[in-house]
Amino acid sequence: MAPKEIKDSGNKFHFSIDRGGTFTDIHCLLPNNTEIVRKLLSEDPDNYPDAPTEGIRRILSEHDTPLTSISYDRNIPVNTSRIGSIRMGTTVATNALLERKGERMGLVITKGFKDLLKIGN
Repeated sequence: MAPKEIKDSGNKFHFSIDRGGTFTDIHCLLPNNTEIVRKLLSEDPDNYPDAPTEGIRRILSEHDTPLTSISYDRNIPVNTSRIGSIRMGTTVATNALLERKGERMGLVITKGFKDLLKIGN
């Protein structure tokens, strides 16, 4: 079943985020049904600890604070009262597998799940 598309924002912010190894892309449906996209470095510890959170914070600061006076200061947790949804995906683990980077690991499957790898393909 395909995810339900949001056609009306319901006066909330709806975020779709793709966190990659280099960049994090943030798509947002604003309360007025306008769509915007922002791009941040996935790792920038001198400026923010977490790119998805920073992207959300920046968009809310730019588009919500002028209307509601809610502060989205970096030093406090993000006020989520104006967020309708957050969808997030990442290619970091997939890239690590494809590039054969990361720690060596093993897969242990319990009885009854031996076909798990076939199902995954």
